[in-house]
Amino acid sequence: MARNALVTGAGQGIGFGIAKRLSDDGFHVIVTDYDEALARQAASRLGGSALVLDVSDPDSIRVAAAQVSDLGVLVNCAGIYPWAPLNDVPVDQFERVFNINVRGALLAMQAFHSALKADGAGAIVNITSMSADLPSVGVGIYSASKAALKAITRQAAIEYAPDGIRVNAVAPGSIQTEGTNRAIADGGEPSAAPNIPLGRLGSPEDVARVVSFLASEDSQYVTGQSILTDGGFADNTFALYRMASASA
Repeated sequence: MARNALVTGAGQGIGFGIAKRLSDDGFHVIVTDYDEALARQAASRLGGSALVLDVSDPDSIRVAAAQVSDLGVLVNCAGIYPWAPLNDVPVDQFERVFNINVRGALLAMQAFHSALKADGAGAIVNITSMSADLPSVGVGIYSASKAALKAITRQAAIEYAPDGIRVNAVAPGSIQTEGTNRAIADGGEPSAAPNIPLGRLGSPEDVARVVSFLASEDSQYVTGQSILTDGGFADNTFALYRMASASA
């Protein structure tokens, strides 16, 4: 019988890419999204189950958790990324970003803890961002929210270890999704990013491959880690120096 894997925010984008890979790996995937139509469409494509789950709503998380008794993998992918200079971040935006990106993931970990513990070899993967360690102008409070989730990942790793649950994070860089496609004015494919050593934007599949490893037995001695998945961008400091010099 296939083990269950639940992915939040899996109706599209990186979440769907992760759900598809876990399905290909043999998991029965529980696709969750706050948008019921997206969840059902994605689940139908994968042969999985759809579950409405709004991570900004604690009651929604509790209701969803009550419907899942057997769980091998939890992937917290749901998140938002409103762009605004730090000085322009209003209180309501701060609260919404942290409620979804941080509190939502924490409440999901708490709510699904017993089901993961019952599995005996449960795994949690939190999707953070390279912005947790590499903030950029205009990202506003997003970087802080992902840094907080990275810290919670490390804390949960040591607290959940006695329960046989491993907790890790994947930190994507620039990933081409529906959202980034909408940002391309001409609607065409983006050119290879010159400041990414691997020469291209990442794809949801690139992130999904790392999640697949962290959800598998191959990573059974790995916990509390954050794997940067950015094509080498964060380490390409000379290119960043050239960018700064050019704009000086």
